[in-house]
Amino acid sequence: MKTRTATTVLVALFTVAFTLAPIHAKDIAVAPAPEVKPVKPVVQLAILLDTSNSMDGLINQARAQLWKIVNEFATAKQNGQSPELYVALYEYGNDSLNSETGYIRQVAPLTTDLDRISEALFALTTNGGSEYCGQVIGVAVRDLEWSKNVKDYRAIFIAGNEEFTQGTVPYAQTCKAAIEHGIIVNTIHCGSLQDGLNGKWADGAALADGKYFAIDQNKEVVQIDAPQDKELAELNAELNKTYIGYGQQAEEAQARQTAQDANANSVAPSVAAARVTSKAGGLYNNAAWDLVDASKEEKFDLEKVKTEDLPENMQKMTPEERKAYVEEQAKNRGEIQKKIKQLADARDQYVAAEMKKQAEASGEKSLDEAVIGAVREQATEKGFEMDKE
Repeated sequence: MKTRTATTVLVALFTVAFTLAPIHAKDIAVAPAPEVKPVKPVVQLAILLDTSNSMDGLINQARAQLWKIVNEFATAKQNGQSPELYVALYEYGNDSLNSETGYIRQVAPLTTDLDRISEALFALTTNGGSEYCGQVIGVAVRDLEWSKNVKDYRAIFIAGNEEFTQGTVPYAQTCKAAIEHGIIVNTIHCGSLQDGLNGKWADGAALADGKYFAIDQNKEVVQIDAPQDKELAELNAELNKTYIGYGQQAEEAQARQTAQDANANSVAPSVAAARVTSKAGGLYNNAAWDLVDASKEEKFDLEKVKTEDLPENMQKMTPEERKAYVEEQAKNRGEIQKKIKQLADARDQYVAAEMKKQAEASGEKSLDEAVIGAVREQATEKGFEMDKE
């Protein structure tokens, strides 16, 4: 019995000793850490336009300069990441709007669909009215789906020509509420600098860490035709052929795209050039209805798209043929976009030289100059790297 007990004890001790033997790192198979993809930075701009009787010039400037403003973020980076750009549009001060809502209308929520914003701008008309700046800022802060990330750039641009103090909702209250949520308020008075100061436009901007500008809303924006315009228009037509519409909204969306091309062309060649430059960049994204853009999305699976939701020429293709067709169109688009960017750079250099020759001595800003000046400074403070002017 004693021998068996001793043997049992020795076995137990040996087992414990073996169990407690040092374990070396090389003996352990460690699963690789999952890849953590950086979150894309976000830029959110809410444009609040006075659409009372005297504001036709302001709206025309917005129509003409939307794509130029968008292009400011085309090459912007934050920590090496390109941003997602969201734009919202409100109109206020128009007597045709509901008085119970303060003559305010959300024309478009924060959206990446830039064609919708362009379409909405060209549909605006003027009438009236009573311009409640404090109230429309409050509505935009409350109703839009603003990012909660403090590193994202969130800004309101409000433009109008009457006193900032109109209405029953104090501008001081809503401007303070905006900046408490990290939303900067920039004010653009359509009139003289002093009238804007007297009307408290500068005060509103100061309360929300914003910039105050005075512009001439009726200023004719200098439009310079360039040698590159004709080829850019031809490349735009080729670019449109690379879009592969899918789903129920494809037909409407493609029609909208064509209509906004026509709207840009109707203003000036420079506007058309700015638009096609935007379409050649990453901010112009139509993944909701275009298979080429959708295929770049991480969670998109072409094989899960219903046959009836595909364009007619793809419905009889095999899954492999469909994938190859989308890849071919993506390649074609990339080549066209590369040519557009090269031409756009050459156009910018030509226009800059011409503008220098035609430089005006008045010092008055237009809408795009006011907006671009503010976004450059404010986005840089948020850690965005912006191309130098």
